[in-house]
Amino acid sequence: ITTSLKVRLLLRGSRSLKEKRQVVRSIKDRLKNQFNIAIAEVDALDHRQLIVFGIATVSNDSTHNHSCLQQIVNALRVHPVAELLDHEIDRESTIMKTHRLARVAEAVR
Repeated sequence: ITTSLKVRLLLRGSRSLKEKRQVVRSIKDRLKNQFNIAIAEVDALDHRQLIVFGIATVSNDSTHNHSCLQQIVNALRVHPVAELLDHEIDRESTIMKTHRLARVAEAVR
């Protein structure tokens, strides 16, 4: 089962994309080391004060996935530099997505 998280963070003090990249790298490395996740910056790449991360976790237990992602949200809430603006957790499993895509493909035919 895959579960994903999208988070938006604000860097009020960032004056350049270089400063933003340093914070992005630091957050990504820290979260990857602490949790078994995949993480990427997925939007607002050219905005010097906004970070949008896509984060995913995979396991056979959706409760574990949700708990892991909630811990990440809690860690980001107290980050000393980046302010958490909002987040969204998607609990849709890979199997559900596959079935949904198959139904869409059938409808298109």
